[in-house]
Amino acid sequence: MIIAPKIRGFICTTAHPEGCAKHVAEQIAVVKSRGLIENGPKKVLVIGSSTGYGLSSRIAAAFGSNAATIGVFFEKPAEAEKCGTAGWYNSAAFEKEAAAAGLYARSFNGDAFSDDIKKQVIAAIKADLGKVDLVVYSLASPRRTDPKTGEVYKSVLKPVGESYTNKNLNTTSGVVNEVTIEPAEGDDIQQTIAVMGGQDWELWTDALLEAGVLADGVKTVAYSYIGPSVTWPIYKNGTIGKAKEDLERAQRALDAKLAPLGGKAWVSVNKALVTQASSAIPVVPLYISLLYKVMKADGTHEDTIEQMDRLLRDRLYNGNPQPDEAGRIRVDDWEMEEKVQSLVGKRWDEVNTENLPEFGDFEGYQSSFLRLFGFGLSGVDYAADTDPNVAVPSLKS
Repeated sequence: MIIAPKIRGFICTTAHPEGCAKHVAEQIAVVKSRGLIENGPKKVLVIGSSTGYGLSSRIAAAFGSNAATIGVFFEKPAEAEKCGTAGWYNSAAFEKEAAAAGLYARSFNGDAFSDDIKKQVIAAIKADLGKVDLVVYSLASPRRTDPKTGEVYKSVLKPVGESYTNKNLNTTSGVVNEVTIEPAEGDDIQQTIAVMGGQDWELWTDALLEAGVLADGVKTVAYSYIGPSVTWPIYKNGTIGKAKEDLERAQRALDAKLAPLGGKAWVSVNKALVTQASSAIPVVPLYISLLYKVMKADGTHEDTIEQMDRLLRDRLYNGNPQPDEAGRIRVDDWEMEEKVQSLVGKRWDEVNTENLPEFGDFEGYQSSFLRLFGFGLSGVDYAADTDPNVAVPSLKS
């Protein structure tokens, strides 16, 4: 079949297997061009490994440190006339590249919040790796089923206390308009914390500890975002920000639990980038478009792979994590530089639909979005028939 992008709102309902493979290969090339990560991780578990920061974390560990990796994700293969998800194709491509490089790679497709997947993964670690020395927690999901009670929690992207109105970019039309988001109500905050907070990170770590599959000196890291004040009402001070506060609570709790192993838990605050998760957040796409323009001109723009490579290479494994006053690792440091934020803030005040091409990089935003689904990569013949049925080698029955 010929696979073209079909965009509905902030998601693309199609994905191109060859394009996704090319995207993975490009990320691998970035890491390999930087050489080996000295003293890097060797046996790595990535929870949420199929797209965005999680995928790039797996790539950076494998091809920067020759690490054996286990990835956990919830993706769909192709069926009938329907192509698979981008995360499925990414994972298939990663495993094939890892095999060609002689690297161990095994994947699990299912609900990472469930006890069953945790048990399956632990069994695989015991059988194949013995213990893991790095656990990356990079799940982004709109809902979570509590493995103990069966209750389904649903996250929301809302401000807290009062409604919020600001500029927004319609990513379908390219129009800069205004959006008003009504505040959280009822148990919205608690529900969002239950999905996107630190509880499941703790459950994973507890299960891995109890099973004895965490190595001495183990590190675990979960990802967060803070951003500039213009995004705070919908992010840092909104429902998702409350969940990220809970993530930091979990980090402190996990530090104590890992201390007997000489281990350490970290929260890494990452840069604003186009991911499947960030595309859904109002206001953020306009900010990202302005940010891309400034950082690309400044020569400091990074995508997820450069961010995760820098996290492992320059922070987690070089003995100099450079935590901030709250104990977080900040690889959003180049984004948050005063000169960058000052210029982005000035352009935010002035931007409208007409001057967006001058002030923002909407074209770059759109390109980054399409690349998430395997579209717009050089060297891929998008007019050619493509077989959507691609296997993830370790998931073959």
